[in-house]
Amino acid sequence: MEGKSGALIYTDRHWVDPILSGAADVEWLDKSGTFRSLDLRTGVFSIIYASSPGMVSITPGQGARYLTAFRDSDGDYLSGDKSYRLHLPPNVPAAIFWSATLYDPETASGLDNGQPFPSISSRDKPVANADGSYDIYFGPTAPAGKETNWRRTLPDIGFFLILRLYGPKEAYFNKTWKPSDIEKIN
Repeated sequence: MEGKSGALIYTDRHWVDPILSGAADVEWLDKSGTFRSLDLRTGVFSIIYASSPGMVSITPGQGARYLTAFRDSDGDYLSGDKSYRLHLPPNVPAAIFWSATLYDPETASGLDNGQPFPSISSRDKPVANADGSYDIYFGPTAPAGKETNWRRTLPDIGFFLILRLYGPKEAYFNKTWKPSDIEKIN
């Protein structure tokens, strides 16, 4: 999915948007019009199945946005044997709630990591930093003292992550708020 130009949400980050990158383009053509992007077509189907009008709404507070990460801040694919941190600046622009979910790239299903859910959301009441930001951790073991804000990965497989903003606010659309890339911490 990330191969189609225009899929990057931010020019300085590795987050991609499966909707922005072609869900409305039912021809699934690269911007040059020279080839069909089967990876994009398959990826959109696997990750979001279908698009409702709410998914492509640009009205703040309505619909949802799926920020998808396959790579870390170094440009490497996310690997279950490494530990990572995702920093969400204060005032996450989600009118309803936000969530960060780990997925198995072979099945596009939630990562079967042995925890009740492969996700963490604002509804889980993660521990906020003093400035209202959040640090969310992913890896085979929890960093000491960070268990509440951690989800397990599996050392023998890769994964991808979707940060969902339900009821995205204006700060998402005008890009005055943006999450960090996913950063290796080991």
